[in-house]
Amino acid sequence: MRFPPSFLDEIRERVPISSVIGTRVSFDRKKTNAPKGDFWACCPFHGEKSPSFHCEDRKGRYHCFGCGVTGDHFKFLTELEGLSFPEAVQRVADMAGIPMPARDAEMEIREAKRATLYDVMDMATKFFEEQLQSAAGAKARAYLRDRGLSATTQHAYRLGYSPESRNALKEHLALKGATREQIEACGLVVYGDDKPVSYDRFRDRIMFPIEDLRGRVIAFGGRALTPNAPAKYLNSNETELFHKGKVLFNALRARRAAQPQAGQAAKAVIAVEGYMDVIALAQAGFGQAVAPLGTALTEDQLDLLWRMSPEPILCFDGDQAGIKAAYRAIDLAMPALKPGRSLRFAVLPEGKDPDDLVKASGPQAFQAVLDDARPLADMLWTRETSGGIFDTPERRAELESRLKQMTALIADENVRRHYAQDVRDRIQQFFGSNQRGNNNRRDGDQRGNGQNGYGGQNSYGQRGRGAASGRLAVSDSLARSVLVKTTSAAPPLRETAILMTLFNHPRLIEEDFETVVRLEFSHPDLKRFHSAMLNALAEHHVVDGVEMRKAMTEAGHGTLIEALEALARRARMWTATAEAAEEDALEALRQAVHLHQRASTLHKELKVAETALATETTDENLNRLLDIQNDIRNAQATEALIEGFGIPSGRSGKGF
Repeated sequence: MRFPPSFLDEIRERVPISSVIGTRVSFDRKKTNAPKGDFWACCPFHGEKSPSFHCEDRKGRYHCFGCGVTGDHFKFLTELEGLSFPEAVQRVADMAGIPMPARDAEMEIREAKRATLYDVMDMATKFFEEQLQSAAGAKARAYLRDRGLSATTQHAYRLGYSPESRNALKEHLALKGATREQIEACGLVVYGDDKPVSYDRFRDRIMFPIEDLRGRVIAFGGRALTPNAPAKYLNSNETELFHKGKVLFNALRARRAAQPQAGQAAKAVIAVEGYMDVIALAQAGFGQAVAPLGTALTEDQLDLLWRMSPEPILCFDGDQAGIKAAYRAIDLAMPALKPGRSLRFAVLPEGKDPDDLVKASGPQAFQAVLDDARPLADMLWTRETSGGIFDTPERRAELESRLKQMTALIADENVRRHYAQDVRDRIQQFFGSNQRGNNNRRDGDQRGNGQNGYGGQNSYGQRGRGAASGRLAVSDSLARSVLVKTTSAAPPLRETAILMTLFNHPRLIEEDFETVVRLEFSHPDLKRFHSAMLNALAEHHVVDGVEMRKAMTEAGHGTLIEALEALARRARMWTATAEAAEEDALEALRQAVHLHQRASTLHKELKVAETALATETTDENLNRLLDIQNDIRNAQATEALIEGFGIPSGRSGKGF
């Protein structure tokens, strides 16, 4: 029996391949990362002691790096269990809860027709490619050249040109043997009862073929070359092959580009707004970009993104329309969040799209935008608080209620619980950890602890007015600025002190290079700064703070340097500045690193204890949690007694 490809695709998508393979193997706990759908086991096809058999739910494939076997759900069952192909399909369909299709002669005829339609679409693609290289395509070639697209890129994406004619394509396809019904079914002509003669849908346009995940052309996007055209961009209409809400432009190439390469981790898939953005980014080295087809992101497209990448980055223009699109995506994503399935948001400088940015400032500028991508939780908080006034208990309660309603939409219990905790933490920080004490301040000065982004210093050290005045420290416009785009919380002071000390005195890195490399930072800006500083040290062999500043500024980190430097000076961290003597900077650095590593270890232990208590509520797990919380309070109290970072730690010799 021949099964429709659409049926096979549906049951493959509904049943993770790990569910099929897991009935015959035991997955290795150490190498397996179940939340990301990544599984390892000893190969069932050949004897081995260490796991080299790998299956990945996102791809729906397995591969053994020992014996080389590879395949999908059905091949695993036919080769390992000896099932026939129909029996394997039946097994997976049962797991998916989908009834087997009855043998339908008409369906088989329709599938054959669909295969023919793919042939017609390929013929149309070749026609458009030929027209681009003809004399009639001179204007189109000039446009693509002005947009900076090389001939190699044009060929790779099979770009073409539809001539300014009502019947050029229709006649070409007819000469190739395509019938009127096939041409109409592909959406290549405009036809209907009110149109005695059909005519070509695309005329005088740059043509962008749209492919499915098997590389077959299923539709076209056309960019008008005439300024007064009714639509600047025109997509194919919905057809048997093409449902635009379920397709992403460049999905096949992006999925391949995002896969881990030798010695490199997998890349996050990037969703941008248009065809030209995708192609320009690919030419600049970002082959993992996709775009929806002229509409807001749909649930099907979001699901497709997650099948390609566990945490795709949605990249929006920095104008009001882009911010609104980002906020709509939050509402779309919240109910479907799961472990290993989230989003990050990158906001471009206002007035720039990815194509403009890459042309004006190079690939490194776009990479900086990606490095600044914010987690979904940050974007949700920004949306609900930007520009708001929370000067009464009722308004504060309303904010809390809205956030709770949003987190309640999350279907996954564990993710919902962690979002609820995140909201509680942000609310407490925003309105101050000691409401009674704050309310007693007549002058409205809520000092907080100086290190959170809401109740104390926020927006890189700016004093927030918090609940006393009720106005959010970042306005709606400032929330989109470079300084606070990455997060609404300021970088922790101690982490800032460590990095700015090393930045201004790079020779100290040599005191204990391995320790510096292994340092972990909680704030995304500081993570980026740490990585960039080590890269500058390796590439430019800097020996002092002046050379480090020059190298980092040339790499595009000038704004971040200014922000962190201003924060350090406002906090009077004098040993982190360039003016401090190197001996004083070293002693302060030793103390700061010691405190930082101690705090990091305690917080990791706290997360483990919280997970253990959530899994098994026992007195032992509860006492362990309370002990760690007490250790954290004692460590914070000890740190509070140290005035600044310049007190010698009493340690001698090199190293931290």
